[in-house]
Amino acid sequence: MKKTYKIEVDCANCALKMEEAAKTVEGVMDATVSFMTQKMKVEFADDADDASIMKNVVKACKKVEDDCEIYI
Repeated sequence: MKKTYKIEVDCANCALKMEEAAKTVEGVMDATVSFMTQKMKVEFADDADDASIMKNVVKACKKVEDDCEIYI
């Protein structure tokens, strides 16, 4: 299942770091961040608890870009 989330990030390099961090979270099959549109697409495993996994995605992204915002 894919879902799109609104984000606020201040540079393209930071968006790439957030994308890479999101991909490391268990249950995330893929993640794509678009700096231009300020959106993150996350693809979850079919049996995943999306809400729980997104909390971990936010934590992982905050580690690499502490002033980013992800609206879930």
